[in-house]
Amino acid sequence: MTVVRDDADVLAAWLAPSTPIFKTVLPDGRDLRALPLYDAFRADRALKRDVWRGGGILKVAPTGVPWSAWLFRNADGTFRNWYINLEDVHVRDDANVITQDHVLDVVVYPDGRVEWKDEDELEAAVAAGRYTAEDAARFEADAREVEELAAGWGSPFCDGWEDWRPDPAWAIPTLPADSVADY
Repeated sequence: MTVVRDDADVLAAWLAPSTPIFKTVLPDGRDLRALPLYDAFRADRALKRDVWRGGGILKVAPTGVPWSAWLFRNADGTFRNWYINLEDVHVRDDANVITQDHVLDVVVYPDGRVEWKDEDELEAAVAAGRYTAEDAARFEADAREVEELAAGWGSPFCDGWEDWRPDPAWAIPTLPADSVADY
């Protein structure tokens, strides 16, 4: 990804279309969604080289919160919505930003409507033992906090990120050649 802003308040990064990525898959290379939901959370996983197949996404991760805000656009480039990816608070080491997805997500629309997404996946993750009921309750509390933040139109919703555009001259980032085996 291309870093757009990195300071004490926020890390914002641009995931351009066709950017090489590491995708979590089954050990045989198939997509996790090839399995029934419950089984997908119990299955062994591997990483596979792939490319981002979709429009570009600006990911805005405010410091110290258990989520990041992904800005999605319509095909014509107009702003569609914020997709709040609930996840661990980001932790950094010398070269990486580390987090883990919490399955449950929140979508915030420009008109202030809010909807939760993937409650069924969180339920399956708990049933499969990937998360505990206490974890799920914490993730749901985080989702409610995002709802409250959106209702008050706090940061990042009020920060103008929806008007941000990438520099068309930016190159597509690359991945290290020897970091993951291809399928």
